[in-house]
Amino acid sequence: MNRKQLGTLLVLGGVIGALGLYVTRRNAASYQSSGEGGAGKKLLPDFPINDVARIEIKQGTNELNLIRQDDNWTVRERYGYPANFQEIGDFLRKIWELKIVQTEQVGPSQFPKLELVESDQGTNSATLVEFKDKSDKTIKAVLLGKKHTRKSENASPFGGSDGWPDGRYVLVKNGPKDVAVVSDALSEAETKPDRWLSKDFFKVEKLKAISVTHTNATNSWKLTREIENGPLTLADAKAGEQLDSGKSSPVGNALSYPSFTDVVSPQAKPEEIGIDHPVIARLETFDGFSYTAKIGRKTNDDNCYLNVNVTADLPKERTPAKDEKPEDKDKLDKEFKEKMSKLEEKLKQEKSFEKWTYLVSKWTVDPLLKERKDLLAEKKEEKEEPKKDEKKEEKPTPTGATAATPKPPPPLPPAATEPKKEEKPPEKKPEGSP
Repeated sequence: MNRKQLGTLLVLGGVIGALGLYVTRRNAASYQSSGEGGAGKKLLPDFPINDVARIEIKQGTNELNLIRQDDNWTVRERYGYPANFQEIGDFLRKIWELKIVQTEQVGPSQFPKLELVESDQGTNSATLVEFKDKSDKTIKAVLLGKKHTRKSENASPFGGSDGWPDGRYVLVKNGPKDVAVVSDALSEAETKPDRWLSKDFFKVEKLKAISVTHTNATNSWKLTREIENGPLTLADAKAGEQLDSGKSSPVGNALSYPSFTDVVSPQAKPEEIGIDHPVIARLETFDGFSYTAKIGRKTNDDNCYLNVNVTADLPKERTPAKDEKPEDKDKLDKEFKEKMSKLEEKLKQEKSFEKWTYLVSKWTVDPLLKERKDLLAEKKEEKEEPKKDEKKEEKPTPTGATAATPKPPPPLPPAATEPKKEEKPPEKKPEGSP
């Protein structure tokens, strides 16, 4: 390489370097990272967590409001149904403790890229979370933008995304102008009302008897048991009916661990959800609880409408056993009192579900939708085979008639033996010879 060629390369290198510097500075004007400048600091250092009385979440045209009344939280978009206190508490503590991993000095032109524009400013909008006090005054407001993802070292053989969310871009309204990256994706901050509902529900324990009444009376049935966890038997069994223990086994656990997917508007008409002509199940327990469940029609999502009423006949006093020892009385009285206290609390809580109609998955109420024939053992049809030694019945000979002479059997075919030699007939002796 001569001097002329070397000089040309140096000039080209200088030009390329200058262009690179220009592009870098131009991009830095609109998107410049400050790296670890805010790392370790709280996102909301003066967040008054105990003053929050309302959480408002907005995403596009969707909105969710969680409202605190006294010590209880409710979901406004679900007709004031109780909210999940634990999840709301965890979310508030997470916001209070949230720390910045890094900050990004970003101009407004880059907000859509990070999904940090408000819903009224176009597409790629952020999720707006506002925390308000009891006077409905905003305490703090945060825009949650695009989720930050960490790239996987090993690409998935099945394709798809090669990373997972490990944080989120956020912007505090009326706060620092820098965009912060936090180490939590805050996936729970969404506007789905059913996601925030309290999932507490009634629970049938120690089932004693269950009866199901269908709109067609022939499909109705009742099963009972004598002792806890004992076998179920079919009450009022008809002739030829036998309970199939395999088919009836799920009935013994009916509504023992029920759950619901959503609650129905109190303004819903019974005829619209099928509660006007429901399947009615009555369940009794050994603890004295009685449940009346009304099951409406099935939805396109394979859910069913369910309404439940509950009562309980609890003893006021303990009945001593015949062989009870005097020294055991205090202990047994204490155990009885504690048990009754728990059952009374259970009754109080489960009575609160009576005014609501729920959407439950079909499998939750499947045992209650069975018809009578679905619980019975199949009848086996026995076919009689004729006996080998059984003789045909001979018809009696009519009076005055002569019995028919049976035909002789056909002659047997000659044995396949060698033909005998023809023998000469014996010679006749002349008459008079001795």
